Amino acid sequence: MTHEGRALKEKYHWEARAQWKGKPLKGEVRMHVTLYFGTKRRADWDNFHKHALNGIAYEDDSQIRQVTGMLAYDKQNPWIELAVEPY
Repeated sequence: MTHEGRALKEKYHWEARAQWKGKPLKGEVRMHVTLYFGTKRRADWDNFHKHALNGIAYEDDSQIRQVTGMLAYDKQNPWIELAVEPY
């Protein structure tokens, strides 16, 4: 992983910590992800969310049972929207 990639992953982790107020969910979870990229470059969308939430929204990404997702573009303000709930 590049230095930029590690920095972005750490940023996602801190942002998730700031927004998730509860304890990590136990058991299976479902997730909806919308990624707003700043460019239309190719990207592996599933790596952008699952590891950043380990230990925050759920204990481990192996708990993820269902994922729905959408890619979008926001050149001025790239961001990620996540919803996690018990399955």
